[in-house]
Amino acid sequence: MHSDFSHLALRAELIQAVADAGYTEPTPIQDAVIPVLLSGQDVIGQAQTGTGKTAAFGLPLLQNIEPGLGSVQGLILAPTRELAMQVSQAIYTYGKHLGVRVLAVYGGQPYARQISRLKKGVDVVVGTPGRLLDLMRRNSLDLSGVRVLVLDEADEMLSMGFIEDIETILAATPAERQTALFSATVPPDIRRLADGYLRHPQSITIERRQRTVSTTEQRYYLVNLADKVAALTRLLETEEISRALIFARTRVGTGELASELTALGFPAEALHGDMGQGEREQVLGAFAANG
Repeated sequence: MHSDFSHLALRAELIQAVADAGYTEPTPIQDAVIPVLLSGQDVIGQAQTGTGKTAAFGLPLLQNIEPGLGSVQGLILAPTRELAMQVSQAIYTYGKHLGVRVLAVYGGQPYARQISRLKKGVDVVVGTPGRLLDLMRRNSLDLSGVRVLVLDEADEMLSMGFIEDIETILAATPAERQTALFSATVPPDIRRLADGYLRHPQSITIERRQRTVSTTEQRYYLVNLADKVAALTRLLETEEISRALIFARTRVGTGELASELTALGFPAEALHGDMGQGEREQVLGAFAANG
């Protein structure tokens, strides 16, 4: 693997944006996928979250469109609101020196705001299948100008029952578009989808031993249940941690842990499925802002 992004034939503006984001070298999936997508080929990428796949498809997408035409040229489908928000923010970050206009669309947000943005002109749309289909039915989303289409976490979208929605969306895009499909696994349903909608795709798999990012250190501690909070606060006190994402077993547990940590002087917020979309966005926004 090369030590920087300069060998990948990316535009200077994209390389600068990557450098601004603090990335010094491409991950294996980026090294393998970016040249293929830049060449115009379709891709099936088998890689899990945390491998850098958003940049792997996002940087070529940004290079292969022309910002400012007033039509949607890049379309990215994601299974959840949270992933759509995360991917759209990443695309905006990578395309900031190109003036790319990015819009995330998902349920739980007013239609009027999304429709207004689409009328003003958007270069890249990132969305969940259900909301994308709703906007198409309202004649507010025109996909006839799509050049690059990405299915992110395709296996998750199929497991959530989105297969018919996905096929309807794909059918509304030009046949000559470039398509990239990313999935942690490639079961028969994914293979059938690829056979039907991708043109001679190149398959790229990141081996399981590589799926943990090499720069991530992993440790575990065996502690008694009664000592878990004490052990956690000890880590927060002794390690240089600016932000932390802590998983709890239950929704109630997330709230209790957040309250305990806050009382001990570690500002924390809970994030779980019982919260409204506005509350979740507020927590995620505060988490991103404190990085």
